[in-house]
Formats: sequence, structure tokens, C-alpha cells
Amino acid sequence: MSAVDEIPLTHLSDKKSHHATEAGNYFVANYPPFSFWQKEQAFAVEKVLDSPAPKDIPLGLYFHIPFCRKRCHFCYFRVYTDKNASEIRRYIHAGMEEFTRYAARPYLQGRKPHFVYFGGGTPSYLSVPQLQELTSRMKDLMPWDECQEVAFEAEPGTLNEKKLEAIREIGVTRLSLGVEHFEDHILESNGRAHRSGEIDRAYRFARSLGFEHINIDLIAGMMNDTTELWQKAVAKAVEMQPDCVTIYQMEVPYNTGIYKQMKEEGKVTAPVADWETKRAWVSYAFDEFVKAGYTVTSAYTVVKNPDKIKFVYRDALWEGADLLPLGVASFGHLGGIHLQNQADILPYIDTIEKGGSAIFRAYATSPEERFIREFILKLKLGHSRPSYYKAKFGEDVLTRFAPQLNWMVQEGFAVIGDDQITLTRDGLLQVDRLLHEFFMPHHRHARYT
Repeated sequence: MSAVDEIPLTHLSDKKSHHATEAGNYFVANYPPFSFWQKEQAFAVEKVLDSPAPKDIPLGLYFHIPFCRKRCHFCYFRVYTDKNASEIRRYIHAGMEEFTRYAARPYLQGRKPHFVYFGGGTPSYLSVPQLQELTSRMKDLMPWDECQEVAFEAEPGTLNEKKLEAIREIGVTRLSLGVEHFEDHILESNGRAHRSGEIDRAYRFARSLGFEHINIDLIAGMMNDTTELWQKAVAKAVEMQPDCVTIYQMEVPYNTGIYKQMKEEGKVTAPVADWETKRAWVSYAFDEFVKAGYTVTSAYTVVKNPDKIKFVYRDALWEGADLLPLGVASFGHLGGIHLQNQADILPYIDTIEKGGSAIFRAYATSPEERFIREFILKLKLGHSRPSYYKAKFGEDVLTRFAPQLNWMVQEGFAVIGDDQITLTRDGLLQVDRLLHEFFMPHHRHARYT
């Protein structure tokens, strides 16, 4: 019996119950949990960087741009709203110095990125000259001519025609608009900086520029949302006809403004929709998009043309691609080692300027952990082929995870057929809570971050 099967299933909770949203991370972004990553393991990254460059592992670049006009009440990322142009320029210079050092290491030397991702914060907060300087320096170090995707997150209120043209000219192929909702009252009460009119203007002009892939983000269950307002938001999104829509269920991690207020008021339950309501709202959205010709391609996405529109960053990362993290608090994965940079901007910049490594913590994964990581992350796509894992990892998932999979089938979360594990709609809508069943015993019930 494997280590994963040595303790009984938690069985979570009754799938039909109304669960209030409490503080903590819900979304499973990686494995093992971040709380197991340690400063002491940073040396493992150095060993990888001194090893020869692999020939068969795709490489991605992630650059974190931590600046925003405003901090959303539900935001848990490392962001700053008080930095001036000179401070931003200093940060960009530090990031490029970090990149320069990485590019010269044996493991990365001469490799070209398969994909590039600009995340935040708000990448579109940067001015046109700042964007041009940043990207030109990145291309000098690692040319983008063989990139399959350059993804860029944007807040609608930071976009104008000149900036969108610049974003297109630097090579962005996937523009992701952080819309979240279309109702101004919802946007305002949740701390969003933009309003509905800015969404319309930014989207119309972005569409006219011929971006290969425009995604819009929505969040189900924001503070003060209602079924009626959510349905109106879905209708508006369908009317816009974006290439892809990503729909998240509202969570309240510990380092958010909402949690801070909950703590001050002594509350356990967050002032957002409960989990059953959020799942019902996402299911409604899926149905409306399917009626409009879209395809549900994961627990969070609907795509207009799945044969043409891909999310290279997600798919490559879930399959074990290398991801070089650049910038404050950024996460990455190199040669089987998870790593995260220094979490605060001034220590990050100071460390780089003094010639030090910005790596804050790391985790050297075992072959078993890499197998579990890929299995659970790709299960978010809603389907899984056991033969794939047998060929890649030598693992029979139907045997290895028999108790977990049988329980999911009994509960109506999954169906198992000929070389296919398929999540039902009910299972897909709550896949993140189900994934913990596949964790190794010592990783269960631990704090995720």
C-alpha cells in the first residue's frame, strides 16, 4: 500500500451542505503546499543552476510586477500602491540584474523561453517607456522568437490606446483583463480601481488590435453580489465574446483586507457568498457560455475555440516545465525544485544590488511528489488518462488512488471509464477541495501557504 493510502479518507464534508466561506487558501496552485518550503533548501537551486541545460524541458519566464493603483480587499498577492517612477525604475533594474545572472548559469545558458508570463500586481500599471525598457532587456538576454505564448495581466482602468498598442508591439499574445464584475457597486465595494466604462473602452480597442487571445477574469461570490447581478454579469461577458473566460470562486486568504477586518471584528465567516452559492453561480455561467458555443475546458475556464485557443503557461507548468521566477515574491520551478523569491520589495532590491541571491525559500521535490503534483493539477482540467501517468511516471493511478477515486465515484464527483477519469460538473466545481485527498499523509491538514 502506498503512503498516500495509509490513512483514511477525510471525506471532507457533505457535498450538498451550505459551507460558509472562512479564511484560508482554497485554490490549489502547487504541490507540496507552500508551508513546507524552507530557506534551508535554497542550496538545491544552486546545484541545479550549475548543472547542464536540459534538452527536453520547456522553459518559461515569469516576471512579477507588484504595482497597483489600489489594493483590492480580497487581494493576497505582493502589491504596492505607493511607488513613484524612480522606485519602479530601480525595481526593474534589479529584476534585470537578477535575470542577467540567471541567464549566465549553465542550466539556463543558451535556452530560449517557450512561454513568458507577466503577472502582478498590475503589469499594465507600468508606463509605455517602462514596459519597452523591461521587455527589450529581457529579449536581449533570452530572445522570444520561439515563444508559443507571451501572457500579460491588465487592469482595465490602466489601459489606453497608446499603452495597448505598446503591449501588442512588445509581443504579447494573450491579454488577460482583470474584469472580475461589471457592476460598479460590486467593483467599488470590493476595492477594485476600475469601473464598467473602462472595461468597455479597453476591451473594444484591444479587440481592434488583433491580439491572438483575449481572456477576461470574473469572480463568483464577491462581497454584495446577488444572483441577479451575477446573471447580468454573465450575460454581459457572453455578449462581449472574449476568446476565453476564467471564473474564480471568491476565497479569503489570511493576508487580505477582508480577513483583517474579520479578525478585528472577531468574525469567522467572511462577508461573501457561501461555497454552494458560488458553485451554483459558476455552473450557471458555464451553462450560459455553453449555450453561446463555448467549451468548458477546466474547473475555471470556458473557451470559444479550444482547437485554436490554448493557455500555454498553465499547461506547460502543470506538466513540469521549468519556470524562472523574476521579481519580488515570485514563484518558480527549476529542475524539480520549487522556489520563491524574497517577499518584500526593498529587501529584494537590496539583496540583488549587493550581489546576493533573491531566493527566499525552496523545496526539492521527490519523484513521487512530482507525480502527485502533475496528477492533481491536471485533474483540474476535468479529465485524466491513466495510461499517460503509467507511461510518464510508471504509476497506475487507478491502483495507487483506488480509495480516493472510488469515493469520488460513489459521491457523484467522478466517472471512470476506459482509460479515462472524468469529473462530473459537481466534482469540477469543487475540485480544489477534493484534491487534498490525493496529498501525501504528512501534507494533509497542514496550512497551505
